[in-house]
Amino acid sequence: MIELGVLLGLMVVLAVTLIVKLVRRGSGTTRNADGLLIEQTRRVQAYNDRVSYNANTMHGSSPTMSDNYRS
Repeated sequence: MIELGVLLGLMVVLAVTLIVKLVRRGSGTTRNADGLLIEQTRRVQAYNDRVSYNANTMHGSSPTMSDNYRS
């Protein structure tokens, strides 16, 4: 019975530690230009992927048609 209490106590301590760490971490901003450029590149790539691989593009057009010709 004591082992169960120790196990639950350790789990509670671990959960509280993780919660505190996540709350203190916050959603900080990027502090340098390299990080901003990486974020911008990934955001543009994600947009291009969404446009290129949506259902209409994959099933409703010819394979040679690129997204630049869509209006």
